Amino acid sequence: MLNYQSILSEIESEVNYLKGVGNVAAYIPELANVSQDHFGISLILLNGENHNVGQTHQKFSIQSISKVFSLALAFSIQGEKLWRRVGVEPSGNPFNSIVQLEYEKGIPRNPFVNAGALVTADILVSSYDHPKKEFLEFVRSFCGDNSIDFNEKVAQSEFDCGWKNAALANMLKSHGNLKNTIDEVLDFYVHQCSIEMTCLQLAQSFLPFANQNCEINGEVVLTKSELKRINAIMLSCGFYDESGEFAFSVGLPGKSGVGGGIAAIHPLHYAVATWSPRLNEKGNSVIGMKALELLTTKTGISIF
Repeated sequence: MLNYQSILSEIESEVNYLKGVGNVAAYIPELANVSQDHFGISLILLNGENHNVGQTHQKFSIQSISKVFSLALAFSIQGEKLWRRVGVEPSGNPFNSIVQLEYEKGIPRNPFVNAGALVTADILVSSYDHPKKEFLEFVRSFCGDNSIDFNEKVAQSEFDCGWKNAALANMLKSHGNLKNTIDEVLDFYVHQCSIEMTCLQLAQSFLPFANQNCEINGEVVLTKSELKRINAIMLSCGFYDESGEFAFSVGLPGKSGVGGGIAAIHPLHYAVATWSPRLNEKGNSVIGMKALELLTTKTGISIF
């Protein structure tokens, strides 16, 4: 049996040389205020056994990792109709690129680029009288922790500086792929991105994707087939135009966020979350990417 605690301790030691490499996402001013060289990693097995090293109890903004939850909720509401409004192909472009969206006539390439997440946000705004409240409760149910909440300062900071997201929303609106007002959709979107979690909470919230079973209060929210599809999109699109590199070097479905977090799963084995705020040029955590590469190398197992 693998000694995951020992493996995580080795990883913590081996990624130390990367401290100071990369930059925080200062284009969202509130994210520039975090301690830049923190690192934490939490791994939870399907039986609930968990292993942790580093700053695993410090909350951080999950940012685009939240797109997995908004996709899951929108998919549970829309079913196959969802794919009429958003695709499932890797983008090969930066996460906030407007060029591809214009070229493809307002249909985002996948749900994890910003344009695609704005479409799923629009679906949720249309589906609920209080969409932010309903979404937050959905995320809390995945984690089983009612302390999870929005960070209003981060949300406001992102709204105030979100000119490219506003441009994407306007482009979507011009093609008829945004039904609500732009401000309503952007307000929901920045709030979902502002959700704060610890590594331990984030790993816990990804367990339904790992065990391919998503029930809330005894009710099936997503079928096994739907969960497998979300996992497939995480593998192919979860790291923007570095998704191929992550699949190649790590070999797990996962999702990153510019807050420095990464969540990943090994189906039917575990969920894992890392956090380290300094990002590479593609917007992914420098230390987090290396830590997960070392995890699958040292355990000798991935999905391939």
